[in-house]
Amino acid sequence: MIKPEKCVGCRTCEIICSWNRGKNFNPRNSAVSVIEYEEAIISVPMMCLQCEDACCVKVCPVGAMYQDECGTVKNDAGKCIGCKLCVNACPMGNVSFNQASRKIVKCDLCDGDPGCAKYCPAGCLVYTEEEDGLGRKKAIALTLKNVFGAEEAAK
Repeated sequence: MIKPEKCVGCRTCEIICSWNRGKNFNPRNSAVSVIEYEEAIISVPMMCLQCEDACCVKVCPVGAMYQDECGTVKNDAGKCIGCKLCVNACPMGNVSFNQASRKIVKCDLCDGDPGCAKYCPAGCLVYTEEEDGLGRKKAIALTLKNVFGAEEAAK
């Protein structure tokens, strides 16, 4: 789960994710993106929220995007044809396409051991099985709405 109020903007999550995915320290290869909202003075790590009814899975014409038995949304690179429909379908913008590797980039929770949560120095990213996952996602959405509202009010 993401606790945006704890993020210090260090970008450790981006670096460790890129290392775990491709053995290089390149945030472009990361499935996590830290977004900074200067006017609201907050940083928020954004990644796949593992939607229960995932749009990216629904639109994939070849079944490369799928949910495993635990509900984690994953991408089978062997099946993927690079059409990018999943990128367009994600309402949060948390699926991307790496032009260099020609592959979809999205969080798959590192098969149950996400490095971003393990190494987050502020405790902003925590990997737990939530009793009320939907409730926590709504709380995150409200926090982000308040951030965006504060940013708009400052203009």
